[in-house]
Amino acid sequence: MIMKAKGEYSFSTCWNIKKHTVGRELVEEIRQLGFSRVELNYNITREMLTTIEPMIERGEIGISSVHNTFPHTPDPDYGTDSVLLGFDDESKRQRAIELLVQSAEYAHRYGAKAVVVHPGEVPFPYDISEELEDIFNEQGRDSAAYQTLWGQMLERRNSLSGHYVQRIRDSLEEVCDRIASKGYDVAIGIETRSRCYQMPTLQEAKTIIDRLKGAPVYLWYDIGHGMIMDRMGLYDNAKEANEMIDYILGVHIHETIGLSDHWCPYIHSGDLEFFDRFVNIIRQAPIKVYELKAACQPEDIERSHELLTSKIAKLQPQG
Repeated sequence: MIMKAKGEYSFSTCWNIKKHTVGRELVEEIRQLGFSRVELNYNITREMLTTIEPMIERGEIGISSVHNTFPHTPDPDYGTDSVLLGFDDESKRQRAIELLVQSAEYAHRYGAKAVVVHPGEVPFPYDISEELEDIFNEQGRDSAAYQTLWGQMLERRNSLSGHYVQRIRDSLEEVCDRIASKGYDVAIGIETRSRCYQMPTLQEAKTIIDRLKGAPVYLWYDIGHGMIMDRMGLYDNAKEANEMIDYILGVHIHETIGLSDHWCPYIHSGDLEFFDRFVNIIRQAPIKVYELKAACQPEDIERSHELLTSKIAKLQPQG
């Protein structure tokens, strides 16, 4: 059964990347959902591209965006959870810049308008976010254990974030200069993250973008990640995101249940109102991408999309 056409909405390959080794089969499954555009995520390999690229060339699928580092780079130093553009080691930082420029080259080649990037993090000796999430789930955010560890995390994060914001800004300026020199009509979207030590927060994104003074760097607003950070106590997600609506290049559309993300909006939470606070952001975002987990079934995706688009339609000005 082929689902209804989804128009301007795109769909991330993260949904079914683990099911397939052949790129064409992966994309075909997404097309069956009614999507004519995809975001190629960071696990897409060069081998997969050998069967995806002919589909792009024939116009069988459009590419909304690619997710750095693209194609897949197995080195964790340049993966999605690393210091990346904030490295103090200059050779590593330059390599991260080269890989982001490479992602932009692929985006340009495929007609995509954006590269999504996780720009960096405040480094910690271990995954403190995982420990905080465990305490959150077992004892609650108001528990003494959570508040003590959260305070320790925040002290280190706040003391070092200014340095890494500047490193990331400098790296993005170099990336933009190189993209411009190559004539690529591609923007960079710096994505809100799901771990408390990762960057940027919404305010850090605003600072980075403002300091770049008109360079093609914008906010890529991951709604579910923002929900997690709000619940853990890092920032006021819905309020700040709506205030930054003009900074937003693209959205990753998904909902969070507790601290578990990538669920279909409205469907898996069973809450038909909470997600409404993000509907106007989605309506205005130039690029709209569903980023869902494999557990989301086609019928869930279809119903979620129907609910979301019906709510967006009610926001449209009356003629």
